[in-house]
Amino acid sequence: MAHIDYFFATVSPFVYLAGQRLEAVAAKHGASIHYKPLDPAALFARTGGVTLAQRHDSRKAYRLQELRRQSAKLGLPINLQPQFWPVNPAPSGYAIIAAQAAGGGDVGALAHGLARACWAENRNIAEDEVIREELVKAGFAANVADRGMLSAAETYAVNLEEAVSRGAFGVPFYMVGDECFWGQDHIEDLDLYLAGRA
Repeated sequence: MAHIDYFFATVSPFVYLAGQRLEAVAAKHGASIHYKPLDPAALFARTGGVTLAQRHDSRKAYRLQELRRQSAKLGLPINLQPQFWPVNPAPSGYAIIAAQAAGGGDVGALAHGLARACWAENRNIAEDEVIREELVKAGFAANVADRGMLSAAETYAVNLEEAVSRGAFGVPFYMVGDECFWGQDHIEDLDLYLAGRA
């Protein structure tokens, strides 16, 4: 059975635009997914990237066009200037890690729900109330993140180190062994790879 390691951050609009296509591809091929939230700014800094604020104006303008086009293409509404962004990615990342460890709910739905809350619903995903609501929607106990906070914080840091050591440099980033796929627009390539056609 194939296994997919998914490095991501709920604060990324491209993670939001991925929707739950990764989960659909994994189900199609009987593959498992390990969700690995991390700090994207730290990942960029460690791998030669720069944060949005540091990018040239032409790159910023293209990003907005790409978000608009991908949103329309995928039928996922997006707020290009969300009220609560940038926002600390750690609390939502910790919640996902704790929920995955606890089991019993849908981790993919939780990850997408938190990203959607930021990019389509103008909600602050660093706030406990928002995180608790999304945990419950995805089938987890509202306080699951409270119980696993310390362990989740350690895993969050480990995820960053693993991403850097394995060659990930952005989010969303999907890995099957040493095979890498960067960006929500490459989920179809991941699908072809798992089918033995790429």
